[in-house]
Amino acid sequence: MTEPAFRSATALAAAIRAREFGSRELLEHYLKRVERHNPALNAIIVSDLRRARQRADEADAALARGESWGPLHGLPMTVKESFDVIGLPTTWGLTELKENIPTANALAVDRLLAAGAVIFGKTNVPVLLSDSQSYNPVYGTTNNPWDTSRTPGGSSGGAAAALARRVDRARARQRHWGIDPQPGSLLRRLRP
Repeated sequence: MTEPAFRSATALAAAIRAREFGSRELLEHYLKRVERHNPALNAIIVSDLRRARQRADEADAALARGESWGPLHGLPMTVKESFDVIGLPTTWGLTELKENIPTANALAVDRLLAAGAVIFGKTNVPVLLSDSQSYNPVYGTTNNPWDTSRTPGGSSGGAAAALARRVDRARARQRHWGIDPQPGSLLRRLRP
């Protein structure tokens, strides 16, 4: 497979539909990158590899039958830790929610799945998504992929680090309380 890590999510979805490579093949490509880069990043903090591999295989089989699930058909991606995904913990970085395992998906997750996405993990966040870095006592600190002494920011620091290191090309994040993500130039000043 031609190195897809620098292709856009749109280009990857189109390549899957054109059968340039399969969903499972692309998922495994990203999982190798996660294995290689995530230990230093701590960006993807929860994985669901069994279900992701099963869904990727189902996506490939559906395409072989001429079926399309939607614009994200077979595209591997992550979601922010704060999104409920059935069977995966949602803590918002709070230790008192460590055992919180949702029995229903967040609306955004259901919509991503309906569009054909393959969700393989969740990315780190600060406590209650309310800091300009991504540390919490449940999962620890997410590091900047280019300089681990710096922060990748918050509240989507895990998603930002994963995207920058190309261990993921598509991810779901959210804005809350009208707060915009912190610009990288500000983050350089905040954390030496």
